[in-house]
Amino acid sequence: MRLFLALEPPPELRARLGELADLARTHCGGRRVPDSSLHLTLAFLGEVEEDRAEALAEWLQGESPEGGEWRLDRWGTFRRPDIVWVGGRTPDATLTVLHERLWDGLEALGHAGRPTRFVPHVTLLRRARRLATDGLPPVDLAWRWRRLKALLRSFTLEDGPRYEVLARSA
Repeated sequence: MRLFLALEPPPELRARLGELADLARTHCGGRRVPDSSLHLTLAFLGEVEEDRAEALAEWLQGESPEGGEWRLDRWGTFRRPDIVWVGGRTPDATLTVLHERLWDGLEALGHAGRPTRFVPHVTLLRRARRLATDGLPPVDLAWRWRRLKALLRSFTLEDGPRYEVLARSA
C-alpha cells in the first residue's frame, strides 16, 4: 500500500484552503483537490507492505511532538506534474525540525527515502493548464497545529487520488 505521513488542517482552515483551490482552478484550470484530501505531506513513504504499515501505525500512535504555527503566505507551482499550491515564503523552522525528526524515526524503523529537500506546501490543483499564479489574490493564513500527524494510505480513483487515515499521533 502507498503511504505517507501528513498534517491535516483543522476544519476552518480546510474550508479556507478549499476556497483558495476554487479561485486557483478558475484562474489556472486543472483538477481541484477535494477539501477532504487537503494536507501537508511530512514524509512520503511510497509502497509499504502491510506488516510494516502496522508497525508504522503503532510507532505513530506513540509519537506526541510539540505543536506549532505555520504561516501560509505564498502561491507556488511545480512544473511537473503541473501542481498549484500554497505554502510559506520563508522556511518554517518548526516544520523542518518535525520533518527531520520524523525521518530519523522512520529510518530507525528501516524506511529509506529521506528527501534532500523539503518544501512544505498544500497542493490545491493537479494538472493545471496554466502555472501562472500572478493574478491570484494574496494569501495570509495561519495553520496552528497540535495533534499533528496522520499515517495516510493513498489510492487512485478515476477522478484522482484519495486518502484513508490508518493512524494518528497521540
